[in-house]
Amino acid sequence: MAMKEIRLELDENKFAQIIMELDVLHRCLSPFIIDFYGAFFQEGAVYICMEYMDGGSIDKLYKDGVPENVLRKLTYATVTGLKTLKDDHNIIHRDVKPTNILVNTRGEIKLCDFGVSGNLVASIAKTNIGCQSYMAPERIASGSAQATMGGSVPGTYSVQSDIWSLGLSLLECAMGCYPYPPETYNNIFSQLSAIVDGEPPDLPEKGFSAEARDFVRGCLNKIPNLRPTYAMLLRHPWLSEFTHPATISEEDEEGQPPGTPPTIKGDNEVAEWVTGAIANRKARMESGGKGPESGKPALHAAPLDVVIAPAKDALAAEPTNSKDLESGDQELANTISGVQKLAVEG
Repeated sequence: MAMKEIRLELDENKFAQIIMELDVLHRCLSPFIIDFYGAFFQEGAVYICMEYMDGGSIDKLYKDGVPENVLRKLTYATVTGLKTLKDDHNIIHRDVKPTNILVNTRGEIKLCDFGVSGNLVASIAKTNIGCQSYMAPERIASGSAQATMGGSVPGTYSVQSDIWSLGLSLLECAMGCYPYPPETYNNIFSQLSAIVDGEPPDLPEKGFSAEARDFVRGCLNKIPNLRPTYAMLLRHPWLSEFTHPATISEEDEEGQPPGTPPTIKGDNEVAEWVTGAIANRKARMESGGKGPESGKPALHAAPLDVVIAPAKDALAAEPTNSKDLESGDQELANTISGVQKLAVEG
């Protein structure tokens, strides 16, 4: 089990409301969405208990770039997860970026940190300016500029905004660095100006097919209404082989239908890449080389404080990007134990 700690300056009533909103996560069942075990708040923080993915977020592994064969499967899993959230639960993710796409050594790819709680999204946004690096131009621009670009009513959030963020995230994974010019990395205002006023970046021709480049180009159309829907993305030639056929022939009835998504129960090709990327990252860190953070956007926010803990020994694990939990906090230990028991029994 993994536990995410989110520290916020909110009153107790607001925390209680967030916990109630997070309860819907129990119903978000998909092979492409992280499993949710429970949530609680204590001493100014929300703790979210969820499935442990041993590969972590994709941004920790993409230093050498993600090859197209793996990128395509990552894209299929992400689009399918986003579509499930919207179609089945009327949830728009609102924060699509590499840090919110998790992988494991079984070859599974899953979404996390989607905007099920409006209060939580709003509270995080106030303290996490790095989220703006993946915002669509119409979200960054003023209301008048947004209307000119064909967007929706100023202040609203649409699926089209998530599709822009998806395209930018895919580019970052493919290239191994944030796709806007390096000179914008250390200046958030230059970066946002480049997103709003500049031409969208594109996949390089070398190493990527015309179908892949067309897919990303469609996601990064600066006119929101001209971006494809999730259904259109899944029908795109780049992903179409992963979709189920409308009918199954007699010879396929007893076997696995052709075109079955390879990522539903894990994928060997993805698993092999994740395992290799983990080994490469470890080797770079041991040799004193720079990690993938050197290619991150301006004021890029690291993943929200995460305490990664196997379910059998939650408090003994080494926290990642988080202050150590106090070993004497018996109340917290009891709460985690209860969540683990609920997860096992459920």
